[in-house]
Amino acid sequence: MTGVGGTVEAHTERLTTGGPTMTSTAPAAVPTATATAAVPTAPAAAFPTTVRSYHLGAGSGLDRLSLRTARPRTPGPGEVAVAVRAVSLSFRELLVLRRQYVLPVKPDLVPVSDGAGEVVAVGPGVRWARPGDRVTATLFPHWRDGRLAADLLPQLGGSLDGMLTELAVLPEQALLPVPAHLSYQEAATLPCVGLTAWNALTGDGRGVRPGETVLTTGSGGVSLFVLQYAHALGARVIATTGSPAKERRLRELGADEVVNYRTRPDWHTAVRELTGGRGVDRVVDTAGSLEQSLKSLAVDGHLALVGSVSGAWPPLDPRLLFGAAATVRAVAVGSHAQFAAMNDFLAEHALRPAVDRVFPFEEAAAAYDYYERAQPLGKVVIAVS
Repeated sequence: MTGVGGTVEAHTERLTTGGPTMTSTAPAAVPTATATAAVPTAPAAAFPTTVRSYHLGAGSGLDRLSLRTARPRTPGPGEVAVAVRAVSLSFRELLVLRRQYVLPVKPDLVPVSDGAGEVVAVGPGVRWARPGDRVTATLFPHWRDGRLAADLLPQLGGSLDGMLTELAVLPEQALLPVPAHLSYQEAATLPCVGLTAWNALTGDGRGVRPGETVLTTGSGGVSLFVLQYAHALGARVIATTGSPAKERRLRELGADEVVNYRTRPDWHTAVRELTGGRGVDRVVDTAGSLEQSLKSLAVDGHLALVGSVSGAWPPLDPRLLFGAAATVRAVAVGSHAQFAAMNDFLAEHALRPAVDRVFPFEEAAAAYDYYERAQPLGKVVIAVS
């Protein structure tokens, strides 16, 4: 299959598993003690006899989504069977549904990259996962650490089957324990937007320092995580929104200042005013509004580009880059090592993701529809079991 920046070898998959099947190329590392999930207080769930999974077929929009029942597959060497308890939606899932996603998407896909669940069975050679453990999985299962490369691009809910299923069979190396203070529904919000926000703030090597100022655009999932993380890192946080009703909630989550971009279309000017003309040290841009984001930056500032929720990419004057001596970095979620560091940070600061609404598994289509049209303030979660 062809991916961004090169060719990616296809990985063998069995569509009757109710979840992805991937060849493990290296033994999984044993998680550190600080990342270990809580010891289960009840016996591990039984291995199911049938599995329901959603699939994306032909058609358009939500008509592509269908629910099927199949027999489960037991995990092979290095694999772990996870009874999925919750999944969460992100803008990525709308792009996959609309056939607009930038990376390859397999036919007859089990969608959704983000989920959390309980281990119910393990295959030969599994090192640390045990039945009853609470786990989640990285979006890029083969990206352990270091730089992202073309051979690491296979991703859950894209070129590999995802988590909108009752049972996912995953390589142990893709899994991480769920932080003990989080529920399954909260943990299901972490793999895509939670990790993207963490990478945007810390993944450049320098990271956010106490006393710096961070600007995040909009009030989507990544932006809400940025607010929480940046506040806990000791930064001053400025947020933008077009909704006066959302301003109070943004402040509750860690925003020191909120700029309404509808009443201030030149919102970069408002940001300059709030910083005494200096500008911010870092922008996390989720809207693709690069011109105003660059105009908001202090000299030698950092702009983490997450994407464009509008789908529009206006032209950019390169002189803005030189004028701010800015660093612009496109953020592609994050690695297993970054996920583990994020989990430690979440546990240390007892941070909880913002959840807007939870739908039952049988109403997955309604969850997609709500996420697309309601502009939720917080994650939309589907409770699987």
